[in-house]
Amino acid sequence: MLRHGKCCRSGLLVLLAKGLSCLLELKVLLLFFCLLALISDLPFEINVLFAESCVEKCEKTGCLNDQCFSSCKIAVNGGISELLQSKCPYDAWIEWDCTSECRYQCMMLREAKRTNNGELPVKYHGKWPFKRVLGLQEPLSVIFSLANLAVHLQSFISFLYLLHRVLPKRPQGKRGPYYEYSFQWTVYGLAALNSWVWSAVFHARSTLVTERADYSAAVALLGIGLIVAIIRTFSLRIEATQVMVAAPVIAFVSTHIMYLNFYNFDYGWNVKVWVTMGVLQVLLWTVWAGYVCHPSRLKLWFVVTGGAMIKFLDILDFPPLGGLLDAHALWHAFHVALTWLWWSFIKDDASHRTSQLLRRTQETGESKKSQ
Repeated sequence: MLRHGKCCRSGLLVLLAKGLSCLLELKVLLLFFCLLALISDLPFEINVLFAESCVEKCEKTGCLNDQCFSSCKIAVNGGISELLQSKCPYDAWIEWDCTSECRYQCMMLREAKRTNNGELPVKYHGKWPFKRVLGLQEPLSVIFSLANLAVHLQSFISFLYLLHRVLPKRPQGKRGPYYEYSFQWTVYGLAALNSWVWSAVFHARSTLVTERADYSAAVALLGIGLIVAIIRTFSLRIEATQVMVAAPVIAFVSTHIMYLNFYNFDYGWNVKVWVTMGVLQVLLWTVWAGYVCHPSRLKLWFVVTGGAMIKFLDILDFPPLGGLLDAHALWHAFHVALTWLWWSFIKDDASHRTSQLLRRTQETGESKKSQ
């Protein structure tokens, strides 16, 4: 990693100054993520004992304030009736079960009373009271998740087009593009698409299955991102070395996902894993950008710094404005721009490395001809 930094050095004083600057940045980043880890591990404000009589009555009758729900069944002459006719045509599509529908309706009824009394919103089962739109549980988070998915998809396709249609290929006898990390970034792109699909699904409808799928996809993306960061920043080009780096990370991430899904869905432990892998990636990219004279290192620094800054939105965690826009939705929104810039850096890196390797190949060929 250090050998690529020769073009950025102009003497011992410059090197010392950059070293102190990097050290200061690392201390600030470590302090920030330690604070983030502590705050993220705090328990949510949970208001689970809300209007239990309202929920029980709704589940028994299938109705609330003259509104009945298709997912509920009611007792008629000692038997169970057919599904009630829904007043909302999207309920059947989004598949809200009776308990979830009743909890939502009772929650909104109670929040309306709290608002009339001048009280602030509170969390119910760890979530803010969002207004459903077209059956979507957190509509703005769904929209911004889909926006991130679209940016990832467009950028990933343009990255593949750059590799296989624009940049020169290796000579005959050698397969694939010149860029040594094309496979790693391809796997990363697929993992990112998978993660944002499940993010949209989870925010559309929070169930046990969608929640675990979203968290598992996010952990997998962080794990793959960590592998790519190690391989790229340390310039590991030998396949055996790449496997040695990837194997323990894959083993840990796979074990963690199985632990969450089949043993104990421990949210606090999962947050610690997220923060640890995120901190490692930030440190690797920050130090690498400080030592390597990469033409697009400013983009990388902006992504790292911007990603750290917008994480404060999750820490703030304010109630949703108008019942729709909360801190997490804003985090998704700002993440769209960072996603585009991140893929722009990746494509710049592919072009830069390809030009370097082509120049080296040409110089080697010319030296052989001169001999």
